[in-house]
Amino acid sequence: MSDAEPTEASIPELPVPPVAAELFGSRLPAAETYTRLLATVGVERGLIGPRETGRLWERHVLNCAVLAEAVPDGADVVDVGSGAGLPGIPLALARPDVRVVLVEPMERRCRFLQEVVVALGLEDQVSVQRGRAPDAGIGPDGRRFGVAVARAVAPLERLGAILLPMLQPGGVMLAMRGSRILEELQDARGSLGTQGWHPVDVVECGEGRVDEPTRVLRAVRATGLTRAESRKGRGDGERHDGRQVRRTARESRRSREVGRDQPTRGQSRST
Repeated sequence: MSDAEPTEASIPELPVPPVAAELFGSRLPAAETYTRLLATVGVERGLIGPRETGRLWERHVLNCAVLAEAVPDGADVVDVGSGAGLPGIPLALARPDVRVVLVEPMERRCRFLQEVVVALGLEDQVSVQRGRAPDAGIGPDGRRFGVAVARAVAPLERLGAILLPMLQPGGVMLAMRGSRILEELQDARGSLGTQGWHPVDVVECGEGRVDEPTRVLRAVRATGLTRAESRKGRGDGERHDGRQVRRTARESRRSREVGRDQPTRGQSRST
């Protein structure tokens, strides 16, 4: 399987739905090029299933582009688990005013994304970061975003824990989901609230513009200190992904030394 870019002659023409011109405006030619790249290089490298080529516009490109309706003006956006650039690339094409970081752990996918960014002339608007999603917002100097988007990356409870530290207080999570979104939300609402998401609701993007609107869970990171962050401040918190943080060896020794002089008190911890 070659990583070489196909020539223009080898890229098939795909019928462009009329609504694409409305969504992408002057960037419609770039959206057409991206769709053709998905149908060729994307399939060759295993990023897109071969059976998806006939429905790339409706099921993938337009489905992601309408997400622009839920993104605030001028937002800094992180696309978590970007894969073939969905939804980040269509969103960037539809919204020239936003800046997008595509976060993807797999090298071959990052290579494809970097080629796409160059081919579409998006170097000033879109960047590619290889790594695990939460690492983009870890540490005192970690970057925080105004919006985080994800397309079927993980169960909602897990996704909420991953994205929370990546967002600024008041930042918005936009999770694209399928037809079971209301059931998923019912199961995860309590956990999302505990993590620090409020309000949480479901919105439909593209209604009246595309045949099947895109269902999106929209959640706002609370502006106050979350329970997990409060525990972190006391040195006994949780990781960004919900797993317990191990105490350092020094903290453990200090605890044992204190324990020799003071009675042991009961302490409950979440697992």
